[in-house]
Amino acid sequence: MDVEDIEIQLFIRAMQLRHDYDFSGYAAASLKRRLQQIVRLHDTGTIGGIVQRVLHEEGFVRKVIEGLSVPVSDMFRDPPVFRALREKVLPVLASYPQVNIWQAGCAHGQEVYSLAILLEEEGLYDRAHIYATDFNDAALAAAAEGIYPTREAREWSRSYLDAGGRRSFSDYYSARYEFIRLDQRLRRNVTFFNHNLVTDNVFCEAHLILCRNVLIYFDNALQDRTLQLFRDSLVRGGFLCLGSRENVDFSPVASELSGVEPALRIYRLAGTPGKGTAS
Repeated sequence: MDVEDIEIQLFIRAMQLRHDYDFSGYAAASLKRRLQQIVRLHDTGTIGGIVQRVLHEEGFVRKVIEGLSVPVSDMFRDPPVFRALREKVLPVLASYPQVNIWQAGCAHGQEVYSLAILLEEEGLYDRAHIYATDFNDAALAAAAEGIYPTREAREWSRSYLDAGGRRSFSDYYSARYEFIRLDQRLRRNVTFFNHNLVTDNVFCEAHLILCRNVLIYFDNALQDRTLQLFRDSLVRGGFLCLGSRENVDFSPVASELSGVEPALRIYRLAGTPGKGTAS
């Protein structure tokens, strides 16, 4: 084991003991790459320098968390996924008196607001609640603001229409200078809060869970642990949507899931409930 790999192990241990963050299940190559980026960004010299700072500098851990999380997303990212949610999942959820949706790893909130728009257009938003979680407090704060660069709006408008949008995307935001602010009415049934998929447990009974392009940063054991968490959080017959490079085939949880749109990574938990039941 070279010196840098030893430093990574020391970093993992320091974060566990000092700050109660567990990165032991993260994919080794991805973790190493991001720690090297933090070294360059914060001029720590080595990964060992990061260890020293997270142990002795109050507040530096927040910068490390921001560097290790991957708050990258878009409105209606992969439009066929959102079209499938609109056409195949929301009609089923419409039979419930109350719908809970968990957006895990919500990053800067683009997919949260995309979901809110879908629910609004399908007449479900007033009886739905979206729990949007991440372990990066800075990303959560940005998500709650709902402010994004204007340059993104044109591409997002195309994605919205490709996802089956019923109006003009511009109906959902106001523009000022070089930024757009999404309509804050889209936030009325959204709760943003910190939840760590690595260490935290079930907190709600969900009818739909979206966690897209998060598991790719976990090793197989942690992916399996997370899939079990999602299984335990879903109501019978609930839906799970993962990212395009993720799958459930390696996990024992796969035996309890059926493919709604397997190519789009949309699954349904076994034990379909009766119409309108809550569990």
